[in-house]
Amino acid sequence: MTSRQIKNALTNAFSIGHRVILTMILCLFVLGLLNAARQKGRKRVADSKVYLIHADELRYDVYGPNPEAQIVKGHVSFRHKGAHLTCDSAYFFQASNSVRAFGHVRFRQGDTLNLACDRAWYDGQAQMLEARQNVVLKHRGQTLYTDSLNYDRLYEYAYFFNGGRLIDGKTRLSSDWGEYHTSSRLAKFNLDVQLQTPKNRVSTDTLYYDTGKSRAHVVGMYTDNKGKGKLGPSIIHSEGSTITTTDAYFNTHSDKAEMYGRSTVVDKQKTITADTLLYNSQTGSNKGVGNVVYVDKKNKNTLTCGEVVYNEKTGTGYATKRALVKDYSQKDTLYLHSDTMRIETFFLNTDSMYRKVHCYRKVRTYRSDIQAVCDSMVFNSKDSCLTMYEEPIVWNTGRQLVGEVIKLFMNDSTIREAHVLGQAMSIELMPDSAHYNQISSREMFAYFKDGKIRRSDAVSNVRAIYFPVDDKDSSLIGLNYVETDTMKMYMSPQRKLERIWMPKAQGTLYPMSQIPPSQLKLDTFAWFDYIRPKNKDDVFNWRGKGEGTELKNIVRHAAPLQQINVKEAAPKAPPQPSKPEPKRKG
Repeated sequence: MTSRQIKNALTNAFSIGHRVILTMILCLFVLGLLNAARQKGRKRVADSKVYLIHADELRYDVYGPNPEAQIVKGHVSFRHKGAHLTCDSAYFFQASNSVRAFGHVRFRQGDTLNLACDRAWYDGQAQMLEARQNVVLKHRGQTLYTDSLNYDRLYEYAYFFNGGRLIDGKTRLSSDWGEYHTSSRLAKFNLDVQLQTPKNRVSTDTLYYDTGKSRAHVVGMYTDNKGKGKLGPSIIHSEGSTITTTDAYFNTHSDKAEMYGRSTVVDKQKTITADTLLYNSQTGSNKGVGNVVYVDKKNKNTLTCGEVVYNEKTGTGYATKRALVKDYSQKDTLYLHSDTMRIETFFLNTDSMYRKVHCYRKVRTYRSDIQAVCDSMVFNSKDSCLTMYEEPIVWNTGRQLVGEVIKLFMNDSTIREAHVLGQAMSIELMPDSAHYNQISSREMFAYFKDGKIRRSDAVSNVRAIYFPVDDKDSSLIGLNYVETDTMKMYMSPQRKLERIWMPKAQGTLYPMSQIPPSQLKLDTFAWFDYIRPKNKDDVFNWRGKGEGTELKNIVRHAAPLQQINVKEAAPKAPPQPSKPEPKRKG
């Protein structure tokens, strides 16, 4: 062979050997992976077994009740999938991968779950622990006490069925049946559930509890005669108050509460019901939303609205959305409506405490004997004064009263005094429904006794039109027009005019047949019967004054100048004599 042929042969042989070596290396690598997989598979199978770690004594009893079991005693310890079980003695069923433990049984999983009981059954295949007698389960700060508990490691939850109680800090929770999920830390309790916190006590049929957030969800449930589950009331007792609800959330640490499903709160003689009630004890905030009904039995009044907010620490709040107050302290019920009602409290929780209630925008009031409308209204409990602003009108049977501002002073719910300030006008419809008694003045004052007007004073720029009545046949004698500075009218309890007092007056009496048409009404006359509320339902229907009948905007005179203009008032300085020019020397 030539040298080139020898060289080519060696090259081919080297290439073939190289490929063989690479193939062998690849085969060894694949075999190594397969072997590792087999070892890993065997390891998993091995980890699924329950291992006996220690026992002071081990024996078999082929003639006993459990011939297939290993009988172990003294400091017994088992291990299974990261969990440890210790006891005084046990039956170890190696074939079925299970343990029946007795005496001082302890089960530990990681550093978060510890369980103690008197006896237990552990199934390694199903990963189920059945603990019995004096069971105590501790998990992340919560402790559960019961006599019968099953713990499913596969699905990470425990449940009891013969009564149990959960301790979470200062919160105590008990029920006939319950379950607890160790991963999500959510618990569910059923049948005769009792939850006790430092401020609340809950009695319900179904309760969900998030131990991580200390948040409880109360759901009132019961089973009827047909075996169907239905919503039933849950009772919450909180610092003198009783709450009835079918769906509520509250935090056991912060005492924040959210109540749904038409809940009711009863606090002594006060009751509030709403579709949604929210409460925060830290801020003192209370809120009701949806068909709110508030009843005060002591003061005999009721508030209904779509939304109400009140802070018990500041004494402030408001009500809106078809807000309506019903006062039934008198013989007839009074109905008051406005767009918004707001309350303020001053010197809260002191002997000097008083409140102001603001009603604003489209205020309308109805009672069988009195009606009123205005744009805004304020009641001050300090002086029991009710003040009406912006085009106020008050009706009492056939009498109408208007002015810039109307103040009503009350004794309880009975009026004792009334003030009409600015453009005061009183109109009374006569029994014949064709003539009107009228008084116009700058201010008016009315005084009541037992709820009936007994005296009325008109002060400053008084003008009056009234029709004297014949006592014999109650016919009208004529029209009496009077101008004076002050007029006082005294009336009997039957609302009949007894006498009129005036210091000095100018007037004219017209017989009924000689009354000029221009004298029948004052130039400021306006009868607003079309605005007057007709019944309790009509308070929601706003009707304003007709164009041109509003009160005139009277411009007040500017106050006189109180300071002297220094520049203008200062006297001018006298002219200074000019100095003579010096003489020139010639």
